[in-house]
Amino acid sequence: MSFLEVRDLTVAYGAIKAVRGVTFSMEQGQIVSLIGSNGAGKTTTLRTISGLLRPESGEVLLDGEPIHRLPAHEILSRGVAHSPEGRRLFARMTVEENLLLGAYTRRDEAGIAEDLDRIFTLFPVLGERRANKAGLFSGGEQQMLAIGRALMSRPKLLMLDEPSMGLSPIMTQKIFATVRELQAEGTTVLLVEQNALAALALSDQAYVIDLGRTTLSGSGPELLADPRVQEAYLGEGVAS
Repeated sequence: MSFLEVRDLTVAYGAIKAVRGVTFSMEQGQIVSLIGSNGAGKTTTLRTISGLLRPESGEVLLDGEPIHRLPAHEILSRGVAHSPEGRRLFARMTVEENLLLGAYTRRDEAGIAEDLDRIFTLFPVLGERRANKAGLFSGGEQQMLAIGRALMSRPKLLMLDEPSMGLSPIMTQKIFATVRELQAEGTTVLLVEQNALAALALSDQAYVIDLGRTTLSGSGPELLADPRVQEAYLGEGVAS
């Protein structure tokens, strides 16, 4: 039994099927990436796992228990945190207020204070500017805050949707180094990322989603070496 199993997931927006049978699994402690073109169904898959969308059919199992019919706050309380595409911070609230929102299902004040300190150690700029409004931050700083907010729920599974979007190469390296550090601390990470090269280099396992379906799978190194992936997602033409 895998830690997370997504089985034959179908999700629609009205008459439009965005996901048409996505299937994948991951083990605890892994970094797993979903790659694919824009509109392939990757974000919809994450939103369904976190309870923001309901599937037409299929299942999502966490530790063998179905979660796909649970409300989003219950899925969060079971250890699934979602840092969404576009970050979705509260721009007029401070860094600390945004972080504390990530812990809204918790009641352990000492643990929350401990985790705030952990976030400020992981991302020192957030500690230095904890009283500043989130809307004043750069894109990279906002991404740090979005990840920190998700971590405040003490997730067993951290889902990151396009964490490098709009960031400089240096800041992208910082974010991916942080993801690796989180894995070393025991966090399981499910990553959706347009930067397929960086995502695959980071991943233990990866899946290609195309037109709402899982079409390829393998370890990160295996997919990096696959000519189909190189041609479609890494910008490397393969000689015939």
